[in-house]
Formats: sequence, structure tokens, C-alpha cells
Amino acid sequence: MIRLAVLDMAGTTVRDDGVVEGAFVDALTGMGIEPGSAEMEAGLTHVRDTMGASKITVFRHLFDDEARATDANRRFEAAFSAAVARGDVEPLPGAEDALAEMRDAGVRICLTTGFSPETQQQLIAGLGWASRIDLALAPGPGVRGRPYPDLILQAVMRLEIDALAEVAVAGDTANDLLAGSRAGARIIAGVLTGAHDRRTLDAVPHTHMLETIAELPAVLRRNG
Repeated sequence: MIRLAVLDMAGTTVRDDGVVEGAFVDALTGMGIEPGSAEMEAGLTHVRDTMGASKITVFRHLFDDEARATDANRRFEAAFSAAVARGDVEPLPGAEDALAEMRDAGVRICLTTGFSPETQQQLIAGLGWASRIDLALAPGPGVRGRPYPDLILQAVMRLEIDALAEVAVAGDTANDLLAGSRAGARIIAGVLTGAHDRRTLDAVPHTHMLETIAELPAVLRRNG
């Protein structure tokens, strides 16, 4: 029986509509990269290819200097936080019903992200989801972001799940699915509402492909 669902946020349970990429553009512009330039387009290509990864890891690739990477990450987090404060992010259709259905069935819910812990908590508060989940995890000291399995394994330990065969992972990026595969989760579901299309998700290990997160409770019932 699946006892834990580890779910990505932006693009999987939360509507993005370009807010994340827009925050990257703001950050890169603030770092002196001209919008529309070849450097900006190269940066955004890397951003799109690595969606789901820890944001500071993305900026470390784009900027060789740690101080510049940290500054760019701070600018990104500030831009995304401002979007949350404006109400520019909202649940994807069916997401809240899916969370409720899974918890009613005894499935614990952990939300994961590539944002900082502070931005993740602001997003959860803005959505009013604190009471809808059991745990929220973000990359930090000693915990690597996706595609590494750390966040999933942390959720297993902190929620006292007995076996990885009791874990489902769902996300909209290749990095989400790679993390699920590396962790050994029983269900690894791609969700087609976010950054990566079916062709990209099909290229990495997974067990299911979902049009939306609303389909996940039925998958868990069939695999219970």
C-alpha cells in the first residue's frame, strides 16, 4: 500500500504560467544580462532543461563565482516571492481535491521544491496549504535537490515510512522523475502540466504518465 506521496509544487500541484521562468529572467537581468541577448537565451535554455533542480545549483552553473551565483539566487527568490505576494500563483485544477482524497485514504503528503525553504513556506502559506500536507522539504545544507534522491529519502525518514515500496513520487520535470527512480520509489509519475513535455518525461525512468495531478489518487488506489 502506498503510504507516502512526494509531490513537486510549481508545475505539478501549483499553476506556474511562466512565473518561475519570469523570476529567472528578473534575476539574470539584475545580474547585468540583457533581455533578448544570446547570453540570456543560453541561460534560459539551461534553466528550462534543468527545471526541478535546486535553483542555487542552476545559478552555480550559470555563474562561476559563488558570490555572483548567491546574488542571482537571492534575486530569483525575491522575484518569485513578489509573484506569490501578488497572487500570481494558484493551485492547479484538481490539486486540492487530490490532496484531500489521498490524505483521506491514509496517504501522507510531502511537498518538495527547488526553491529555498523560506520561499517554499511563503508559497504554502499563500495557498493556505499548511493543513493539507504532512511535510514540506526544500534543498539545504546536507540535503541535495533533485535529481538527487535526498528530499524523498528525508521524507521517508521523517514521516517514518517503512519501505520505499510504499512511496509514490510525482512531478512535471525529468529531474523529479530521476529523483524518484534513484530513491527507489514504487510509483514514479510524470505530470504533463508543467515545464517538460511528454517526450522529455518519457526519456527518463517512470511508471506512469498523468495528464494532471488529479489522476494520481486513482493510480494509488489501483496500486494499493
